[in-house]
Amino acid sequence: MSEAEKNKNNPLHGIKLKNILEDLVKHYGWKKLSQYIDIRCFLFDPTINSSLKFLRKTPWARAKVEELYLDMIENKSSKQ
Repeated sequence: MSEAEKNKNNPLHGIKLKNILEDLVKHYGWKKLSQYIDIRCFLFDPTINSSLKFLRKTPWARAKVEELYLDMIENKSSKQ
């Protein structure tokens, strides 16, 4: 199975973690984001770079961020 076939059903394929995080912050803001996902890097002096470092090292937190992103995309498309 080719790489393209493996990723055709992955809605996050080709989207960088940085873009996901930037979109979430733009949509929710840091405060609301920290309420949805309870991690310190969203609550105390949050920045994109510090959050990216943490998310790249912490698979469970990254999974939650990706899940919230997919929910946000789904909600946006259902409102149109």
